[in-house]
Parts: sequence; structure tokens; C-alpha cells
Amino acid sequence: MGRNLIETIMGAVVLAVAGFFLVFAYNHADLKQVQGYEISAQFTSVGGLEAGSDVRINGIKVGTVAGNALDPNTFNAVVRLTIMPDIRLPRDTVATIATEGLLGGKYLKLEPGRSAERIPDGGAITKTKDYKSIEEMVGELIFLATADNPPAPPPAPASEPAGEAPAVAQ
Repeated sequence: MGRNLIETIMGAVVLAVAGFFLVFAYNHADLKQVQGYEISAQFTSVGGLEAGSDVRINGIKVGTVAGNALDPNTFNAVVRLTIMPDIRLPRDTVATIATEGLLGGKYLKLEPGRSAERIPDGGAITKTKDYKSIEEMVGELIFLATADNPPAPPPAPASEPAGEAPAVAQ
């Protein structure tokens, strides 16, 4: 009977420590949604970018993806972003969907421009670079490597100056 009580207490201690580590990891992993102003950007393909993904400038998290939707007129993917209130993006900011390494998750990379005019709350990023999957890039590489390009003709032999006879080996 006493052994079961000790095992129960040890199990409760293990669960409490695991809960502590989960709370610690959640607070320090910066997984919370950023509170701030909302803007949007349109892409032809989002390549698996999901709500809750990071929005980064130079590798620093400045926002989160609030959601994705399909524009019924253009059939483009509209990505809604929440940006920290102290980060005011220039009007000529470029948005790109990037990956964290070969198998990592996707995030939205922002490259701020130099415009003095800022994107207002509810505004849109107009300059975007579409996402290219690794399969698309490999396909393009294979297409370029196997394209029917005729080889370049060999260079013409150098002509000898007029009036001189070619040297003869003895």
C-alpha cells in the first residue's frame, strides 16, 4: 500500500515538472500572437504559410500571420498580418514567403524600403515575391539542364599575319 502512494506522489511530481517546462517553453518561445495593427498582402501562392506563422524583418519577429483567404475576383491568396504597433512599415516594403531551412516551417519575410510614406492600419503591401517550392526550383533546374540548346561553334583558328610564312618544325 505504501509503495502505491509513493508511486502516485512521484507521478504527480513528474507531471508538475513537465507542466512547468511547458509553461516556461511557451513563454520564452515567443509563440504568442502579436498585438498591433493589421495589414494585408496578396500572393499567387502561399505554399503552406499558416495563421500564427512569424512575420520577420532581418530575422527578428515583428508580427504574426493573422489569417489567409482567397480573393474571389483575382483568385490570389490574401494574407492578413498583425504588426507590432511601434513598427511602421514604409510604403515600398517587399513581402516574401521564406522557409526555415530545408524542412523548417514557413514565415513571412519583410524587406522595408526607403519610402517616407508609411502603410496605414488596414493598408496593404503591394510589392510581393511569390513562393517557389523546392519542387518547382528543381523542375526549372532540370528543364534548363535538358533544354535543346545547340553547342556553341568552336572558335575559328587564329589567322597568320600576311607576308609571313608559318614556322616549320625541324
